[in-house]
Amino acid sequence: MDSAFLIRVLQFILSISLLVFLHEGGHFFFSKLFGVKVDKFFIFFDVGIGKWTGKLFKKKIGETEYGLGWLPLGGYCKISGMIDESMDTEQMKLPPQPWEFRTKPAWQRLLIMIGGVLVNFLLALFIYSMVLYYWGESYIETKNMTMGMKFNSEAKALGFQDGDILLGTEEKTFKSFDVDIYRSISEAKRVDIIRNGKQMSLNLPGNLNLLDMLKKQPTFVQPLVPAEIDSVLPSTPAAAIGMAKGDKVTAINGKPLDSWNEFTLAVSELNDVVTAKGTHNDSIAGRTVTIAFQHKATGVTDTVKTMLDKDMKLGVIQRSYWSYYEPTEVKYGFFESFPAGIRYGINILSGYVDDLKYVFTSEGAKSLGGFGTIGSLFPPVWDWMMFWRMTAFLSIILAFMNILPIPALDGGHVLFLLYEMITRRKPSEKFMIVAEYIGIGILILLMVVANLNDILRWMGVM
Repeated sequence: MDSAFLIRVLQFILSISLLVFLHEGGHFFFSKLFGVKVDKFFIFFDVGIGKWTGKLFKKKIGETEYGLGWLPLGGYCKISGMIDESMDTEQMKLPPQPWEFRTKPAWQRLLIMIGGVLVNFLLALFIYSMVLYYWGESYIETKNMTMGMKFNSEAKALGFQDGDILLGTEEKTFKSFDVDIYRSISEAKRVDIIRNGKQMSLNLPGNLNLLDMLKKQPTFVQPLVPAEIDSVLPSTPAAAIGMAKGDKVTAINGKPLDSWNEFTLAVSELNDVVTAKGTHNDSIAGRTVTIAFQHKATGVTDTVKTMLDKDMKLGVIQRSYWSYYEPTEVKYGFFESFPAGIRYGINILSGYVDDLKYVFTSEGAKSLGGFGTIGSLFPPVWDWMMFWRMTAFLSIILAFMNILPIPALDGGHVLFLLYEMITRRKPSEKFMIVAEYIGIGILILLMVVANLNDILRWMGVM
């Protein structure tokens, strides 16, 4: 098994296990606080197969059965006297008991239901704060990226030129190059830039499609990175033709290049042709390229015909734009880290919420990802800083998704509780059961679509 894949899987399982444990722990804490019986507390799902219960471990302590299921995709806290995904309708037919969820005041039931979301949200802010405290921040300010950026044809049609340095919009000054830049430009009426050493502004429509900006190849804007080789991997096409660290790729198939941006685009176009035709001969032809590269040691340029590997790779590590600039380093004291972490987490959440409008478009639906997509977000090597950043990101997204007013999610229960508190009437148990089935159906449909997208991407269909 590929070690990078295994490391990603282990990080994903560890992260999800922690988040599920603490999310369900939030429900558990408030249930116990208000004297509500918790029948089961499970990490992972114990889906039975035949006569097997699906439980890898279980132990009853007091009135609660604690356990570990085999399916590492979630977990649950079964609260007595509550209509939830367990659909334990037999219990609901019995007379209400004082230790049950349904007999408690609405405000207590509300706190029990938001307990998991509250824990996930606070956990994300805490992790972000601790990451900033322990590692600090390191970033390249966009105003210091003196080589500028590369823009695609859509951006150039709006007035951008290769080499422009992005400064900010009428709303904010850019800090570092990340997805916030795309989001800000998509909503901006004005973008400030430096062109040929002079500051100027471009007028924009204010309603660019963020999804198009990110999905089109090349993307709307990327840092310009000279086509300089950082290192050459052994037993690869690059090693075979004599490439070395510091050499520069100057052309591919006779087309001059000034950056890795252009090289990546050229190879992507070749790959599209190979994929479209699909035959072995076409694959060989598409992978056969003429590369021109300048030797750092001598300044001499060689032009060599070679064949890219089956993954359309040359076999070099490209030099990153980070290596050309001096990063800004920011350190935080323990108490300073908390407001900084809170600001960071809220910015992540607000960006995510703002982008949700694209989910309801055809392209947005295609961009949905399942467990494979989530797992691929983790780095292929074990990096604790990236692990904790990803865990915080998943925690804050888990909090938001769970508070959506969809039956079967915490937010659905919260919606019905707010209705009860306002009207002083409980929805009927029959209505709650039907709503739970509908909610579960919606969640299953979303899960199927998201994971089907992953499979189609893996097959190269999407």
